[in-house]
Amino acid sequence: MKVISVVGYKGTGKTTLVTQLVKTLSKRGKVGTVKQMFHHRFNPKNTDTGKHFDAGAEAVVALTDSELVLVGRNPSLSKALDALADKGLDFAVVEGAKKSNLPKIVLGELENINEIKNVVSRLPARGDWNIDILAELVNQQEDWITLPLLIEQVKQGQKIKHTGGIGTFTGIVRQFSEDVETKALYFEKYEKVAEEAMQKICHELMQREGVLDIRMHHRTGTIGPGEDIVYIVVAAAHRQELFIALSDALEMLKSEVPVWKKELTLEGGFWVHDMEK
Repeated sequence: MKVISVVGYKGTGKTTLVTQLVKTLSKRGKVGTVKQMFHHRFNPKNTDTGKHFDAGAEAVVALTDSELVLVGRNPSLSKALDALADKGLDFAVVEGAKKSNLPKIVLGELENINEIKNVVSRLPARGDWNIDILAELVNQQEDWITLPLLIEQVKQGQKIKHTGGIGTFTGIVRQFSEDVETKALYFEKYEKVAEEAMQKICHELMQREGVLDIRMHHRTGTIGPGEDIVYIVVAAAHRQELFIALSDALEMLKSEVPVWKKELTLEGGFWVHDMEK
C-alpha cells in the first residue's frame, strides 16, 4: 500500500488536495484516508456507542445502512495505516501527521520546515496543483506492508481459483535466547537489490508443480521484541506442496537476500554476519 501525507497550516487546502488525490488514485486502485483529529472525540459520551465505550468496551462497532465505524483504544498512526492495509487497499492518503516519518506533500509555508522529515513535494497553498503528477509521486513511494495485505493480494489473484490452501510464516524478534536478552534488532538492506532477490525467489518457487503464488516482505530499521520482521505467504493447490515451498522460501530468503542484522542487547550491540533472521 502506497502512503502519502498532506501537511500544512489551516486554510492551505489540505482537505481539498486530499479529496482530489483520492478521486485520481481511485482510478488506479482502492484508496483509504486517515484524518488526524487531536483534541476531538469522534465517539461522544452522550451517544449510545460512547456509553458502550465508556462502560469499558475494548472496541465498539457502529453500523448504519451505508457505513461501518470501528472505535478502538490506544490509537496511533501506524495502527490506522495497518487497518487500511489489512483491508487490501492500494493507497492511503493521510491529512496531517507533520511529525511522522511518512512521505509528505507540504502546502504553503511552514515554520521549521527543515525539521520536517521526508518531504517529497512543496506546493503553494490553495494552488492550481497538477494532480496527475502528484498521483504518480504517490505511486513511487515505498510500500506499507502487513501480512493480511499480502494474503488479500493473493486472494485477489487469478490463481486463487485453483488454490487449495494458503500458508504463512511470520518471523518475529525473540526477546530471550539462552541467557541473553535482546532489546531490539536493527535491519539494513540494499532496497532495490533485496527486492529483486525476493522476486527472483518467488519466481523460482512458482515454477514448481502446484505452487501458485508467493509473496514475501522483510522489514528494515529498528524492530522491538515480539514485533514482526518477515512475512512469507504461499498459495498452493495442495498442502504438501505448500509446506515445502514455505520452508524453502524462508531458507532461500535467509541465504540469498542481502539483509544485515544488528542485535541490540543489554550488554551492547553487534552485527550478525550469518544473516540469520
